Amino acid sequence: MANTQGPQGTNDPAGSTQMFRAFVDDTPQSRQAAAPAASSGPRVGLIVGIVAAVIVVAAVAWLALG
Repeated sequence: MANTQGPQGTNDPAGSTQMFRAFVDDTPQSRQAAAPAASSGPRVGLIVGIVAAVIVVAAVAWLALG
């Protein structure tokens, strides 16, 4: 049996768009306040990861040649 009923309730895409734009416009303000403290964390993690990778490659090369 086919469902011939239309969608229930009203959907206002323009209202959703306005709410999304308000959310997007509000988000950078809160991120700018937290950006200086958060920017050092990933940078430190990247440096530690690179140093660890170099140590692992050096240890493998030393074992292979030694």
